[in-house]
Amino acid sequence: MTVRLRADVPSRAYDVVVTRGALDELGATLAPVRSPGQAVVCCDANVAPLYLERAGASLSAAGFAVSHVVIPAGEAQKNLDRAAELYGVLYDRGVRRRDVVVALGGGVIGDLAGFAAATYLRGVGLVQVPTTLLAQVDAAVGGKVAVDFRAGKNHVGTFYQPLLVVADLDTLHTLPVRELHSGAAEVAKYGFLAGGRLLESVEALAETAHDGESALRRAFTVEVVAGCVREKLAVVARDEREETGARAALNLGHTIAHAVEAATDFERYAHGEAVGIGLRAALRLSERLCGLSEAEVARGLALLDRLGLPSGFRGATAAAVVAATARDKKAGAEGTEFVLLERFGRPRLRVQAPASLIEEVVTWLSAA
Repeated sequence: MTVRLRADVPSRAYDVVVTRGALDELGATLAPVRSPGQAVVCCDANVAPLYLERAGASLSAAGFAVSHVVIPAGEAQKNLDRAAELYGVLYDRGVRRRDVVVALGGGVIGDLAGFAAATYLRGVGLVQVPTTLLAQVDAAVGGKVAVDFRAGKNHVGTFYQPLLVVADLDTLHTLPVRELHSGAAEVAKYGFLAGGRLLESVEALAETAHDGESALRRAFTVEVVAGCVREKLAVVARDEREETGARAALNLGHTIAHAVEAATDFERYAHGEAVGIGLRAALRLSERLCGLSEAEVARGLALLDRLGLPSGFRGATAAAVVAATARDKKAGAEGTEFVLLERFGRPRLRVQAPASLIEEVVTWLSAA
């Protein structure tokens, strides 16, 4: 089964292809979008031995002049120094605006290579080929590219839409189980935002995932992944560059998540694990501030439990996480704004949470 979704945004419309076996068709899928020229494939040391050769062969067969750059794996690589190294690679290889950078990997590679592509020569072609669940349902779609700066998650970045996104679900077969659980947090987020059938599908997925590792890998179907992408694209179409406020809905769970990541030096938790923690906070804050029912809170927490996500955080004090929350990009003069839920399927944006309540919820998470 193949699902091809159209991202209709003002700056550039593009397709998101969700299927199995797509990596071997990457070149053929890209060629009608961008005439073959140079294609610089950027990936990390974990992905390179698994998929670099296949991606390169597919691009070469379609007429692209392929080269690659491999960087170490991990969030710590997503910084301005590493971006400058990529600029050097693109410069030395004579990359021009009509050429393409192919981001082959997870969210770190998508953000880093995407940021380099967006800013080198004021923009060269970008193709996102996400190989992690988190990147397939969220990070690779929508045009956000960024690097971390000091303790700030994604503090230096821009909006830059790709030419094409190709999500091959077969790459999930080699993804570590921890990364599957991590990506499941974003799947849960979209279930909470959409409610209805998508949430029910995610809950069914969570039940299937209890039947062992192979069942977990099969549980993330084309339909579920495409459903999450469809939900994100609907939001992005209404607010490509975070100007109307509609796109803020995608930050559900991320305010506390980013604070947990920063307070633990981006080392202890995968991004999705931190999002799972942040979603727990969002459910509790929603109950207190938006009237989310006790039954829905219990339903949401149970789903996060079944998906194997952390029940709280370790490695930082509650005070450190609260302080990092105050430095969030969305914090204003009156405090930190949250995306919360009135009910599943109905988010409420820009909710100001009292400092005392933030401290209470973070303390609850630190003791879990």
